[in-house]
Amino acid sequence: MKVSLALVFLSVNLAFGSPAVHERRTVTPEKRPNLILLVTDDHPFDAMGCAGHAILSTPNMDALAERGSRFTHAFVTTPICAASRASLFSGRYERSHGYTFGQPALDDGIVHQSYPSLLRQAGYRVGFVGKFGVKVSSKGRKEMFDEYVPGTYPYFRSRPKRLQEGVAAVPPRHLTEINADQAIEFLHSRDERPFCLSLSFQAPHAEDNNPDQFVWPSSCDELYREDVIPAPATADPAFFQALPEFLRSGLNRERWKWRFDTPEKHARMVKGYYRMLSGVDQAIGRLMKTLDELGLGEETVIMLIGDNGYFLGERGYAGKWTMHDRSIRVPLIISDPRRKAEKRGELIDAFALNVDIAPTLLELAGVKVPAAMQGQSLCALLDDASTTWREEVFSEHLWEFKRIPRTEGLRTRDWKYIRYPDHPEYEELYDIQTDPREEHNLAGEEQYSRRLMKLRERCSLAAGRAAG
Repeated sequence: MKVSLALVFLSVNLAFGSPAVHERRTVTPEKRPNLILLVTDDHPFDAMGCAGHAILSTPNMDALAERGSRFTHAFVTTPICAASRASLFSGRYERSHGYTFGQPALDDGIVHQSYPSLLRQAGYRVGFVGKFGVKVSSKGRKEMFDEYVPGTYPYFRSRPKRLQEGVAAVPPRHLTEINADQAIEFLHSRDERPFCLSLSFQAPHAEDNNPDQFVWPSSCDELYREDVIPAPATADPAFFQALPEFLRSGLNRERWKWRFDTPEKHARMVKGYYRMLSGVDQAIGRLMKTLDELGLGEETVIMLIGDNGYFLGERGYAGKWTMHDRSIRVPLIISDPRRKAEKRGELIDAFALNVDIAPTLLELAGVKVPAAMQGQSLCALLDDASTTWREEVFSEHLWEFKRIPRTEGLRTRDWKYIRYPDHPEYEELYDIQTDPREEHNLAGEEQYSRRLMKLRERCSLAAGRAAG
C-alpha cells in the first residue's frame, strides 16, 4: 500500500507540476533578466516556418527558436481566449481560477498572486500592451501593471481622409503595428528596474464583424498571392456528417460558413490568416531589433505562446473550443540569451502547458512561486530537456454557452480521450501515434473498451486535481 500511495503522489506531481518536484534556482537582484511575454491569438502549433509549415514565412519567430528552445508539445488547458489568458496570468486551471466569458471579474486574491503582481512586488517594472481578455477590478489592474495599454479590433482604427490631388495619403496603421509601436515605446521609456512586458496580439484572430474576416497590415499585401492552399484532409463533408448532431450545429460550424464553405473562400481566407501571422512576425522583428539597438538583447528573455489553437477548415470547423490537438496545441518558444550556445535551437518534447508560463516567469526573476499555482516552471527543462516531467495533459472548456458544448479531455503520448458533460452518450478515443489528425474515433470499438475505461477514470482524476 505504501508503494501504491507513493506512485499516486508522484503521478499527481508529474501531471500538475508541484513546485516541490524540482529545486528552485536563486537569482540575485543584479542578475535578474528582463522578461517579454508575446501572446498570439488563435495560433495552432504548426503555424510557423520553424515548425515545418510548408507555406508560412515567419523568419522572426524562427529566429527566436534558433536562439532559444522550442517546445514541440505545448498545450493550453482551456482553448478559448478568456479562460486561457486567465490561466497565463494565474498559473491555474479554469476550474480553479473560475474565469471565462460571462463570469465576474477574476478574484482579487488570484490577481494578487498573478505573475504581474508578484513581479511588481519584487521590484520589476511591469507593462501590458494589447488584448487583455480578462476582467479584473480596477484595484487589481493597478496592482498588476505600472503601464497598461489595452487595444482590441477593429484592426484599422481610422481610414485616410480624402486629400487634395498631389498629396500622398498616409496609410492607416494596423492594430498589430500599433501594438508594436506601444511596446517599443515601453522599451524606450525604461528606468533602472528590470522589466516585464506582456505584448498580447489580437492577431491573427478574425475580425468577426468584418465580412473580410482576416484583416492584415498593408505590408503583407503581396504575401502568399501565388501559393496554392490545400484543403485539410478532414474537410471532407462525409467526415463532418458522421459527427453527432450537437457537434454539427454549434458555433464552430457557423463560423465555418463565414470563412471556409467553398474552396475559393477557403483559399482566400487562409491566405488572409497567413498574412495576419506574417504581420505579427514583422512586429516581433521590430521588437527584437529595438532590444538590440538599446543594448538589451543579451539580458532579455523572450517567450512566445499562442492563447489557443485554431481550425482552418479541419473537421468542417472554424474556431477552437474542442479538445482536439488543432484546438489545444500551441506554439511555445523560450529564448534566453544567457544560456549556453549548445542549447540554442533545442527542441524540447516534454508536455508544456499555458499554466506553466507564470511560474516560469517568476523563477526566471528569482521570485518564489506560490503554492496555489498549478503549473510548473519550465526552467528545469531548459536546463535539461531529459528532466522527468508530466506524462499527460488535462484540458477543459467549461463555458456554459448553448452553441459551444462543454468538454474535457486527457492526452497522453499515445492516446486522446474526449467527453462532453452535457452529452454523456458520446465519447472520443484516438490512437495519436497512428492517427495524429484524430480522424478515427475508437470509442465505440469493443477491442478498445478497457483503454476507454482507464482513460475515462484518469480524466476524472485529473479534473478533480484541476479544481485545486
